Amino acid sequence: MPGSSKKFGVRYGRRLRLKHEAVETEQKTQYKCPYCHKHAVKRRAVGIWECPKCSAVFTGRAYSIAKKSNVEEKIEETVLQEPLEENEENYEEEAQEQTA
Repeated sequence: MPGSSKKFGVRYGRRLRLKHEAVETEQKTQYKCPYCHKHAVKRRAVGIWECPKCSAVFTGRAYSIAKKSNVEEKIEETVLQEPLEENEENYEEEAQEQTA
């Protein structure tokens, strides 16, 4: 058993030691700051995270920063990458003509 669960020796059972190690490594890793995008965010307390570079303090999950779901990421990608269709371009031109 590598990692932080060595301190327990043979006590408490294998599964509990593995779970403890997984949680502890997740909590002690450095995450990417949502404001300055540097990998320096550390856990300050349960659910409170701090970036030492930009001094941002924000909330997240207990042992990690909340990540976006796959659905939200796909929506953002398609919205940012899709070019406007012809109908949408015409609609925007008509809206500009009506306001003028």
